[in-house]
Amino acid sequence: MSKTWDKSRLPSRHVTEGPERAPHRSYYYAMGLSTKDIKKPFVGVASCWNEAAPCNTALMRQAHAASEGVKAADGTPREFCTITVTDGIAMGHEGMRSSLVSREVIADSVELTMRGHGYDALVGVAGCDKSLPGMMMAMLRLNVPSVFLYGGSILPGSFEGRDVTVLDVFEAVGAHAAGSTDMTSAKLEALEKVACPGDGACGGQFTANTMACVSEAIGLALPLSSALPAPYTDRDGYAVASGKAVMDLIEKNLRPRNICTRKAFENAAIVVAATGGSTNAALHLPAMAHECGVQFDLADVAEIFKKTPYLADLKPGGNYVAKDFGAAGGVPMLMKTLHEAGLIHGDCMTVTGQTWAEYLEDVTWNPDQKVIRPVSDPLSPTGGVVGLWGSLAPDGAIVKVAGMKNLKFSGPARVFDGEEACFKAVSNREYKEGEVLVIRYEGPKGGPGMREMLSTTAALYGQGMGDKVALITDGRFSGATRGFCVGHVGPEAQDGGPIALLRDGDLITMDAEAGTIDVRLTPAEIADRKREWAPRETLYGSGALQKFAKLVGPAHQGAVTHPGFAGERHVYADI
Repeated sequence: MSKTWDKSRLPSRHVTEGPERAPHRSYYYAMGLSTKDIKKPFVGVASCWNEAAPCNTALMRQAHAASEGVKAADGTPREFCTITVTDGIAMGHEGMRSSLVSREVIADSVELTMRGHGYDALVGVAGCDKSLPGMMMAMLRLNVPSVFLYGGSILPGSFEGRDVTVLDVFEAVGAHAAGSTDMTSAKLEALEKVACPGDGACGGQFTANTMACVSEAIGLALPLSSALPAPYTDRDGYAVASGKAVMDLIEKNLRPRNICTRKAFENAAIVVAATGGSTNAALHLPAMAHECGVQFDLADVAEIFKKTPYLADLKPGGNYVAKDFGAAGGVPMLMKTLHEAGLIHGDCMTVTGQTWAEYLEDVTWNPDQKVIRPVSDPLSPTGGVVGLWGSLAPDGAIVKVAGMKNLKFSGPARVFDGEEACFKAVSNREYKEGEVLVIRYEGPKGGPGMREMLSTTAALYGQGMGDKVALITDGRFSGATRGFCVGHVGPEAQDGGPIALLRDGDLITMDAEAGTIDVRLTPAEIADRKREWAPRETLYGSGALQKFAKLVGPAHQGAVTHPGFAGERHVYADI
């Protein structure tokens, strides 16, 4: 039975209420809405659906299901789509410059659609890497009642009796290029046809699944909503529930900024570390915090990483994929052991209307599953991701150590301006064991776009050299990267950071236990080189990439493009 909604404080009153809005209402009647529908709250159901990659192909189905949930709870859903740039397709070429930029475009486009049409609440459905933080950034910026829904992971492929992911294909390319007798052209072709068997985002604890875990841990997604793989139509039940939940949030006026407090961001970072998640989380969490006035930069993230045990045995550093993590109990099961050990803030609110402590009362630890370790028996006592600071990275850098045996590396620099030059050298085996490969001018400004380096790191692993060289960059690494690979080095080369001043042979020393990254140069030597240095002119003098490079800030603060909360003069939800 429909209730009577008071729209006096809802944004949609500006497009639905009063005689002067008759032209606006005529459009809604044209789309089949009734007078009752128009009087209900309008809920934007934003989807990142596209046919660019399997990460996104199941999103429309789930968006429709979320709309059914909104209708069942007496709301009026309004579906719309935004873009996604999928890293698996964009990787290893010019397309990767668009990836991080797409995060900003997603947040901006969702904001503009919500503002332009006066929607009262938001259900955001996303599947691939940057679309997850982009959607959550829009929620925090708008501050309307919001529920996030992950589209789900892909099922693992099967090859020669073992589970495989797209990472196996990237690494097989390296083995094939190295002339491996075990990776013939025929075998590579057979692998590529079975590695990705259907809908869903990459199956390891890469960026998509890392940020899906964040969405639950931070309280914006229903607990366990990320667990089921995308092809499972049972996921639609979580979509319906998300639509119903957002209507409950409207009634309670419970908004994203009430949920995403400083403590909630700490919970999110704890879950990233405990799952050995993607280094990209250290870029996205500060960007999300920037939207809502929470101080949370790379240093804050790294401090939490340093004291969090590594518990989930997930690829690429471990043995299991996202499907296994979900079957083991997913984020709630992980949160259960973390909460019992006093490592998370149980008083943080979630979109369920319950705190985590209240929700976890009904969660029972499953001692029979093998994916998630209890805090008393961690894979390692500290998290799977580590922050580094030193003379080479005064603003910090980050490395994923999950699954790594050697946490220290020292060697001479081999410097490349841009990924292509390094990838060519690696492909031709024009490097030496023990070197530190440096890829610079790939930062947010210098790239522009802060590209990921999975093609290069995967090629090194394919050649059997993944643990025999190190790689550092002012760009990013994929969540699928493994090995001693340090990203986000700041200040970036385009801003004249120390990485811009390196020369072949400079001795670089990194220690992931101590959290340091240094180059053996005196301050005087660095100053002398700085006087001879000038920024590079990129090829991008117009368009979206030029605009991004002009506006973007440093990586350790999230590589954001606007003042965020600090410049805020009104909140959309209160118009």
